[in-house]
Amino acid sequence: MAFVDEAKIYAESGKGGDGVIRWLRTKESARGGPSGGDGGRGGDVILVGVRDLAALAHYRYEKKFHAEDGEAGKNELKQGKDGEDVLLKVPVGTSVRVTETGEEFEITKEDEQIVLFRGGKGGLGNARFRSSTNQNPFQQSSGKEGKGGNLELTLKIIADVGFIGKPNAGKSSLLNALTRAKSKVGDYPFTTLEPNLGELYGYILADIPGLIEGASSGRGLGIKFLRHVERTGILLHLVSADQDDLLATYGEVHKEVELFGHGLPLKREIIVLSKTDLISPKECKAKIQLLEKETGREVLSVSISDKKLLKKFSDQLIKILASKK
Repeated sequence: MAFVDEAKIYAESGKGGDGVIRWLRTKESARGGPSGGDGGRGGDVILVGVRDLAALAHYRYEKKFHAEDGEAGKNELKQGKDGEDVLLKVPVGTSVRVTETGEEFEITKEDEQIVLFRGGKGGLGNARFRSSTNQNPFQQSSGKEGKGGNLELTLKIIADVGFIGKPNAGKSSLLNALTRAKSKVGDYPFTTLEPNLGELYGYILADIPGLIEGASSGRGLGIKFLRHVERTGILLHLVSADQDDLLATYGEVHKEVELFGHGLPLKREIIVLSKTDLISPKECKAKIQLLEKETGREVLSVSISDKKLLKKFSDQLIKILASKK
């Protein structure tokens, strides 16, 4: 199923069931006392958090959702059945805005539930109107209408680590090597057209599509994917070791992160010199020292072709993540 990180739908809660006028029939009287029951409550519209990044794809074609109306009351003081709720399943990390009111909600945990629209209350049956001065009431009340609105669903991925870097920096390959994810890999720009996730000993790693100059203003894949970096705990900034000008390559992406703002520049950022199998050990050491000196950041190195170096990198990353707990 295609990855969808935005959707617009309409949802409405159910109407409450009407109260009814009924009479308790006895042998002595064809019409005994009032016995009309209350109507059932209308179903709610409820957001439910799920760990399924593809969940918003369900709303590509189905756009309108209506909870079940409550059932009308019955005889013998029996209440009508409550209407079934409608559950809108959304990925963890989804924010929801009600267009008409501007209200915003956010799902941050699996199985978290947020009631967006409550169903209408059921109406009262005539038994409710009986009094000392009105023994045989012919009154009842109708159920309340449900509430609804247009919803804007926006997903921002929550991950422990977000891989950033220019296209072809080796992000997808590294994610695959660390987590056995199945990201597309290729030698052309924008191989990754959607974020991919993998799990490393319980930690979630996200491969964010390649950033280019102008991304913060919408160029290339632009703001659409910078948004997904907002909620990652640590940024791993991959720079391919075969770049002629490492600092310029690093600076181009880092500039877009700073321009985008939204707290990204404040996140911990670790530089990863990737594809080190393409250069000599001596050159690798020199490039690490250059990046450390000029950026003031911690620099790690990795090559997916070198199992020993990959294992070392994995251990370093786990240690970094564990220290955050």
